Amino acid sequence: MSQIEKAQAEYTGFTDNFQSAVICTISKDGIPNASYAPVVIDDAKNVYIYVSGLANHTQNIQDNPHVSVLFIDDEATTPQIFARRRLTFDCLATLIERDTVPWVEIVDNFQLKFGEIIEMLRSLPDFRIFKLTPQSGRFVIGFGSIYDVTGDNLDKLQPVTGGKG
Repeated sequence: MSQIEKAQAEYTGFTDNFQSAVICTISKDGIPNASYAPVVIDDAKNVYIYVSGLANHTQNIQDNPHVSVLFIDDEATTPQIFARRRLTFDCLATLIERDTVPWVEIVDNFQLKFGEIIEMLRSLPDFRIFKLTPQSGRFVIGFGSIYDVTGDNLDKLQPVTGGKG
């Protein structure tokens, strides 16, 4: 198997075991905010977050729909801290309107993944679901093993050369 084929195989299942992701949002004043949110991911690689309206990141998303999402290997299990496997998506966020058919389907997916807590969250009117649609991304496997993906084809890795990373 070639290096690109091995990378493609790692990329294909990379997010399967993640329950949450680091998200970075930007306030209306241009101040970045890093946080995290539990996630559900669909087959098109859209990332759904179910977040409180009281959270800074929720207000930021409402003010600025550009969101960066990071999936990164656990420090405790990575062999080299400087080369943790990671996937970053640059996304556009859209609100899924409450009590619509898509909202119910996504909440049901959250409930399948996270259990009883979702029943309680469903009853809280401030909780919102955002669909984060990747526009582009970068998958880093280790030193010199960096790949870009684009919204045109999020399933296909493109090797990066020239020391960017």
